Amino acid sequence: MTNKETETESGLPPWIRPDIQEQISWRDQDIVISVPVKSGTTWTMNIVFQLLNAGTSDFSGVYDEVPWIEFLNRPDQALQEILDRLDAMPADKPRAFKTHSAPPAVPFFKTSSGKSVRYIVVVRNPEEAIVSLKPFLEKHTDEWFELWGVPKEAMTSSSFASFYEGIIKEMGMQEMFAGFMAAWWPLRHEPNVLFLHYADMKQDHQGSLQKIADFLGISPSQDQWQAIREYTGFEWMKAHTEKFEMNSSTTVPVLQKGAMIRKGKLGAAREDGMTDEIAADLRTSCEKICPDKQALDWLYHGGPIR
Repeated sequence: MTNKETETESGLPPWIRPDIQEQISWRDQDIVISVPVKSGTTWTMNIVFQLLNAGTSDFSGVYDEVPWIEFLNRPDQALQEILDRLDAMPADKPRAFKTHSAPPAVPFFKTSSGKSVRYIVVVRNPEEAIVSLKPFLEKHTDEWFELWGVPKEAMTSSSFASFYEGIIKEMGMQEMFAGFMAAWWPLRHEPNVLFLHYADMKQDHQGSLQKIADFLGISPSQDQWQAIREYTGFEWMKAHTEKFEMNSSTTVPVLQKGAMIRKGKLGAAREDGMTDEIAADLRTSCEKICPDKQALDWLYHGGPIR
């Protein structure tokens, strides 16, 4: 089976292969950053990287430091090449990984399993995530679509309404948000899981940094905290967007400049095309996928975990 042939079988773009995660040789102290698309993934990756490295601007790209473990950088890339790269990461400090998967696609190890793997789970109001997804897909380069033999029009659309109807609904992308929540919510109180909401993180940057640091057992000095706050702030990341665009390991650029760090705003879905009608349809679809009202309300609004 070629990597391109997986597209129709999985319903995902052919460059995303969740099955890779089943083959990883997991280590104690591994950190899994599990976040749906356009829900704060890159920000959380950078937070974890900065905490692990005491606050530094001396890195070329966060994707070199925190690998995306479902991602193929070219159609002929063997899965073993990815696994070898992960195995070659230094063993003297924790590895951190990005995934858009929830269990069971990403293996979950309870603390009683004998494996000490930690999971940072972040979710975002799906209305906001979906309106952010449209321009993100549009900013994938023509060269990237051509490399994979995927017509760009198969994943983009002229208006948000047509994008929602023809791509989100047609491809069942509501599953990426509601299905993700349904899978993770029962595990929210596990001691090796930290559950965060994008809105809460935006409203309390320092508090969120502290929660993640405490979860990882990291105690930065005062000077290190100052650097970590600066380098994880929206302004710094926006000014250094080239560090967050995952183009360094691919044969052609994946994204146009500025694609990964866009607005970072809360409550602005209506500015980008979300309507009451689409929002109601999305909520109905999400309720079918994730019937737990408490879980779904938290997906939309965040707040204290119960």
